[in-house]
Amino acid sequence: MKVVILAGGRGSRLAELTEVVPKPMVRIGERPMLWHIMKHFARFGHKEFVVALGYKGYVIKEFFLQYRLLSASLTVDLADGSTSVLDGGDAADDWKVHLVETGLETGTGGRLHRLAPWLRDEPFFLTYGDGVSDVDVDSLAASHRRAGALATITAVRPPSRFGGLAFNGDKVSEFIEKPQIGEGWINGGFMVFEPGIFGYTNDRTDSLEKEVLERVALDGRLAAHRHEGFWQCMDTLRERDLLEDLWQSGKAAWKTWR
Repeated sequence: MKVVILAGGRGSRLAELTEVVPKPMVRIGERPMLWHIMKHFARFGHKEFVVALGYKGYVIKEFFLQYRLLSASLTVDLADGSTSVLDGGDAADDWKVHLVETGLETGTGGRLHRLAPWLRDEPFFLTYGDGVSDVDVDSLAASHRRAGALATITAVRPPSRFGGLAFNGDKVSEFIEKPQIGEGWINGGFMVFEPGIFGYTNDRTDSLEKEVLERVALDGRLAAHRHEGFWQCMDTLRERDLLEDLWQSGKAAWKTWR
């Protein structure tokens, strides 16, 4: 299945970093958020990506144009400027990546609509370029097929805003940092759509969730795949720092690949 990643927004709530790069290119460890998302899907064998570009889309293009060279060992002949690759670098990432310009000010629903020419033949995954999870995307696809739905979203419980406490009788035995308990279920942004979703979009559609998914739900054609595991978005600098800390400490639950 193709994987659509919406990567065109301005990321204004993360302006400290997105003045320079688009939000999906904010780095966790040495790699951008976009790479982390793609590695997770590729771990399940889904290696064809359609990336919807907008704000600073050229940064994403430059990343993939230089992807292999920047991860490989090289020989550069300064006499004639020729370059040869000494090893494969990240050649194991045998992805096909379509980088599609969808407009600077286009809403998420409009961006999806503009991708229709690449997606009309079969069901596809869709996610946003600013969140990671350890969700089993093959299980998500299977839930979608069983439900016979037009669209299936991954329902997650967001991390609590506050740390938790564990008790041993009346004594506090440990502090639990931001447990994944949340207040109810939300759309975690890992979704499966049938091509029929384009019957609910047009070039002027603004919000994917409010103008598309709400209408699909009203028509009884939206299913949910509940995920109790890890999920975290990156809307603020604090959330970016949380993800960085998890990555550096070896506790990045979304790292499902080797």
